[in-house]
Amino acid sequence: MRKALNIIIPILVCFLVGLSATYFQADAIKNWYPTLIKPAVTPPNIVFPIAWSIIYVCMGLSIGLLINSTIERRRFFIKAFIFQLFFNFTWSISFFYIQNPLIGFINILLLDIFVINYTLKSYQVNKASSILFIPYLIWLLFATYLNGYILMYN
Repeated sequence: MRKALNIIIPILVCFLVGLSATYFQADAIKNWYPTLIKPAVTPPNIVFPIAWSIIYVCMGLSIGLLINSTIERRRFFIKAFIFQLFFNFTWSISFFYIQNPLIGFINILLLDIFVINYTLKSYQVNKASSILFIPYLIWLLFATYLNGYILMYN
């Protein structure tokens, strides 16, 4: 039962962080974001909650596998996971709530670094954990491009 909770709780935490960020984004997504010049490859708004739901499950599974493992560096990975989750949340605040693409871009670049670090370091100890972070990393790099484009053209 404990091993199952070590996976379920991180997944729920990811969704809780995501839902909390949604609270801060709602007004900007409705009123500010539509007015921005965005690249042609910008997905429709409906894609974002679907993608994030899949990503949150993968993220929670990733850290859950590391929590359940016998590796000595579990605390490092838990801290690294919390750190990237913090920057994930604060990106929503800086980009949408504050409506500042520059601060959002700086934030997402830091998030990129933390997610790449987690992905590479976890590969050394649990390949499945690392692979589960790859959809997040790909989506994040795409979001970095979108944020950068918006920063340049608005």
